[in-house]
Amino acid sequence: MQWKRLSAPLSREAATGLIPGDRCLISGTIYSARDKAHQRLVEIMEAGGGLPVELSGQVIYYMGPSPAPPGRVIGAAGPTTSSRMDTFTGKMLEAGVTAMIGKGRRSPEVRKLIEKYEAVYFSSYGGAGAYLAVRIKESEPVAFHDLGPEAVYRLVVEDFPVVVINGPHGGDLYEQAAGFGS
Repeated sequence: MQWKRLSAPLSREAATGLIPGDRCLISGTIYSARDKAHQRLVEIMEAGGGLPVELSGQVIYYMGPSPAPPGRVIGAAGPTTSSRMDTFTGKMLEAGVTAMIGKGRRSPEVRKLIEKYEAVYFSSYGGAGAYLAVRIKESEPVAFHDLGPEAVYRLVVEDFPVVVINGPHGGDLYEQAAGFGS
């Protein structure tokens, strides 16, 4: 199976061409955010305020990096459990987020929202934070600095490996792999 090359930010057209099981390499600019950052972003949206980052077309990586060792731009940068962001996903997709990267299953409600907003949920390699950090060429906190590693980071990635779990046309790779679904 071939790897599909994707550029970030990710267009809706690129997202709609993906199906569960597609292996992809992402290059470009993505943003990291975990649950505390998601909570703040949603609070700002609900209050009608201006967001500190443009979410339209963005790829959000559910990750909080460890400190960068000397000579590196980032420490270990592995994905965190995606279900912790499920509460906030509807608002994020409504704001234009095109893709999310994390690990683990998404709720049935989030899977429906992914279809509705023609988005995609990718998983990356849990336990491989040091390997994934090598794929990150630049890292800069851009919002909510007080959250430390849970701040929003702008990341420039090159050939960042992911696999499509849920896509805009339905399906779930975890269910397919277990023989339970489409």
